[in-house]
Amino acid sequence: MSERKRVLTPRNRGFLFLDSHPAGCRQLVADMWQACPAPAGVSEGDGPVALVIGSSAGYGLAATLAGLKRAGIRGIAVSFEKAPTVRRTATAGWYRTGATADIARTAGRDLIFLNGDAFSDSMKDQVADLIEQRFGSRLDYLIYSVASPRRTDPDTGTTYASVLKPIGRASRTKTLVFDEEGVPEVREVETEPAEGDDVEQTVAVMGGADWERWIDHLAGRGLLADKFATAALSYIGSPLTAAIYRQGTIGAAKAHLEATARTLNERLDKMVGGRAVTSVNGAAVTQSSTAIPGIALYTGLLRGIVGQGLVPPIHQLAALWDQLTGAAPLALDDEGRIRLDAFELTDDVQAAVAERWETATTATIANLADLDWFRAEVRRLYGFSVSGVDYTAPVATDVPWPGHTP
Repeated sequence: MSERKRVLTPRNRGFLFLDSHPAGCRQLVADMWQACPAPAGVSEGDGPVALVIGSSAGYGLAATLAGLKRAGIRGIAVSFEKAPTVRRTATAGWYRTGATADIARTAGRDLIFLNGDAFSDSMKDQVADLIEQRFGSRLDYLIYSVASPRRTDPDTGTTYASVLKPIGRASRTKTLVFDEEGVPEVREVETEPAEGDDVEQTVAVMGGADWERWIDHLAGRGLLADKFATAALSYIGSPLTAAIYRQGTIGAAKAHLEATARTLNERLDKMVGGRAVTSVNGAAVTQSSTAIPGIALYTGLLRGIVGQGLVPPIHQLAALWDQLTGAAPLALDDEGRIRLDAFELTDDVQAAVAERWETATTATIANLADLDWFRAEVRRLYGFSVSGVDYTAPVATDVPWPGHTP
């Protein structure tokens, strides 16, 4: 790639930004690394072999960084990101991956980063080959954190598309938007109910089918270590957002994911003395969550109430790794799920959010929600508004994908 430098300014359409800032993305990853608590003991020698699917953004990125720092993992991280072009920067996840690779290298951890379609069997073969050739044919952990608008079934070639719709009847909810000047507006939006095979299509994309396919593929190659453990990341959220989320098409997919966990847990227990769980994470500003009606308003109001009590993804995923590795007791709810969302769903917090939700209007929202924090978090997803970055300086955008030595 040629050395092309540009001064980058944020250009966005709603919560979607057209470019990403490489230096900002790098600093964001460094900040997450510093924020992750170090383990009590010093890890020596080879760490456990892990596979993180969906490693470049949101909770998957947090899982990768926390796994490196808390558990000393080595292994493979898979994501699907776009390279820089003449007109556009790379996606933010591309730059975050490069920064994560540098951290892994500095920490002395052999972590390989693959870019491609995690739903495909060719990616599964590539991962399995690497585990065989590089990591002693042993996989200890698999973290599954995939959010996608579509999935092609490798068996049938059918492409399924996920939708964000309520089930049964239309949903009318408040939502938060910002105009081109960054001025907040609270609107009411109505979403028509799922129709036809919308539910089945969404479950096919966001349910547990691909997670189970990964486990089947790796087990078929004899690559699951004794006591192998896997976790799929999930979300439940508030009753305020339930109609469009937990009780909607995405909620049906999450229910399928959790049912898959129970099935896999029984199979893995018999196969290798292993375990499968879902991890229910708390609210956060992610590229996926900002697309869901009502979630932006809810998260801003939640932050306005709990402040620093809003547990960031890196701390949540550090707690997940502690439970998976046995550094902390495994705490499951009645459905067999690890719950990392307790800070969000207490009766007092939800009552306070509901009260503010009812009175939230364009005129009142600035006094009810932490809008400065929310706006900054959205911009930070793309590498902007990150402390310590000089945004007036030209920056190289042609950053290569991290390679690995044979």
